[in-house]
Amino acid sequence: MTSDTVTSARPALDEQRTPAWQLRLRRLGHVDRPRTPVRDRLTPPYSTPGARLWSVLGLGPHLADRLARWAGWIGPLLVALLAGALRFWHLGSPRSVIFDETYYAKDAWSLLQYGYEGSWPKNANELILQNPPRIPLSADPSYVVHPPVGKWTIALGEGLFGLNPFGWRFMLAVLGTLSVLMLCRIGRRLFRSTALGCLAGLLLAVDGLHFVMSRTALLDLVLMFWVLAAFGCLLVDRDRTRARLAAALPAGEGGDVRPDAGVGDRLGLGLRPWRLAAGVCLGLACATKWNGLYILAAFGLLTILWDAGARRTAGATRAYLSTARRDLLPAFASLVPVAVVTYVATWSGWFATQGGYFRDWASDPARQDSTWSWVPGPLRSLWHYQSEVYDFHVGLTSPHTYQSNPWSWLVLGRPVSYFYESPAAGEQGCPADTVGKCAREVLAIGTPLLWWAACFAVLYALYRWAFRRDWRAGAILCGIAAGWLPWFLYQERTIFLFYAVVFAPFLCLALAMMIGAILGPPGSSERRRAVGAVGAGVLVLLIVWNFIYFFPIYTGQPLPMEAWRNRMWLDTWV
Repeated sequence: MTSDTVTSARPALDEQRTPAWQLRLRRLGHVDRPRTPVRDRLTPPYSTPGARLWSVLGLGPHLADRLARWAGWIGPLLVALLAGALRFWHLGSPRSVIFDETYYAKDAWSLLQYGYEGSWPKNANELILQNPPRIPLSADPSYVVHPPVGKWTIALGEGLFGLNPFGWRFMLAVLGTLSVLMLCRIGRRLFRSTALGCLAGLLLAVDGLHFVMSRTALLDLVLMFWVLAAFGCLLVDRDRTRARLAAALPAGEGGDVRPDAGVGDRLGLGLRPWRLAAGVCLGLACATKWNGLYILAAFGLLTILWDAGARRTAGATRAYLSTARRDLLPAFASLVPVAVVTYVATWSGWFATQGGYFRDWASDPARQDSTWSWVPGPLRSLWHYQSEVYDFHVGLTSPHTYQSNPWSWLVLGRPVSYFYESPAAGEQGCPADTVGKCAREVLAIGTPLLWWAACFAVLYALYRWAFRRDWRAGAILCGIAAGWLPWFLYQERTIFLFYAVVFAPFLCLALAMMIGAILGPPGSSERRRAVGAVGAGVLVLLIVWNFIYFFPIYTGQPLPMEAWRNRMWLDTWV
């Protein structure tokens, strides 16, 4: 059969494969969307950056073209610079031990001194903040209920700047800034658009919850950082794996490749270092707080589904069966054992010393004849410690003023007040002409307009995933679900809104995706683009204004009482 015969037969073959309902729509005038070439489906190209802006600024064409190519890094770095300037501004204020810093800042200092968490007297906070400070740390072990990575992170800043508010908040501000940079690059890779990637990073930079957590020595922002890093590693792994499949496919017409069942079903995907890196990041997430385990499971399922989708696009006839045979075990080995080894390794300070809590539990002669006596004593002691911590967590039901139900998190139903003072007029920055007192507060709450808009963005992502089969929406929803839904299993526990910072970057990705849709799809008319640009621009400017408006209650600046009340938009915020 000649090539002309094959070409003429292809439309008939396509007609046979087209569902009957689509054929009926064609008779009514429906026009099918143009088919995306296989190579572009496997490795979508990035949008081509334009040099027009740089030319308008008076730069020569050669330099303008080079800057346009570098925009993928220039834009994210500028957004990260803005985020860092905001987060390091007066980082040591308020000069106080706020909220749970009373645990983690002191535990971090103890790790520096002993390798494990020691004990502190009840008045330790006042002594630490004296000038000169006093550090009444005891070598007696303290019972702590969180793994050490977050506290070691805080300890790095204390090692550089001492046991003071700036020192114990320093590394959180660093990670908060780096997470904005990472999200810009992740958004760029996810959407294939530098503009939308930078928009997602900008939204995170002006999110109040992420901002406050970047300036407070708690563990949840460290957890968020490693979860986001793991997601970025899996995205890079996805792109590289699909590029390997595209390179192995046979050439088709017009320079494109064509699907091939042999390649799709049987090609081995080789060593995948970025997925190994994701395993390390997820191990560090679990070694910060245990809810990283749910994210490990969710991301493991996500990478398997990505592999199945890649094989199906490459031509696999039984994509899920082929993925189960060739990719399931390597994916498990790249994530779970690597995460477990990483988790155990983070307890090296506890292993290397003898003073840690439960460190010598297995040395008791009464435990030498147990079923697990063949396991080294330190590992058995660590396992016992972890089981005791688990019992503590599942039984944590003590009521707290600022606890909240996860149903209310997306609408910011009950934020957490980390710090509050009421200085009189003329004291602690309160203007002398103020009538009555001022209010100084650090309130852990997201930027309201951002989070409320993100509620609609999540619904839009659900639509894109369920009805348009958009893998990007599915990936974003996976990050949100893994960080949010597990808390519904523990509604009787004492839980707080600030736990939601773990999935805040994914809310920003969802919102950036929705704003991209508002701007209009490629090929839209100029009128549609202009209307979309106005709508998107107004929404972004309102979010930035909202962050600026709430900035004083994110940073503990003194406000006249009336101005503070004006910012309490809901009764549950007080």
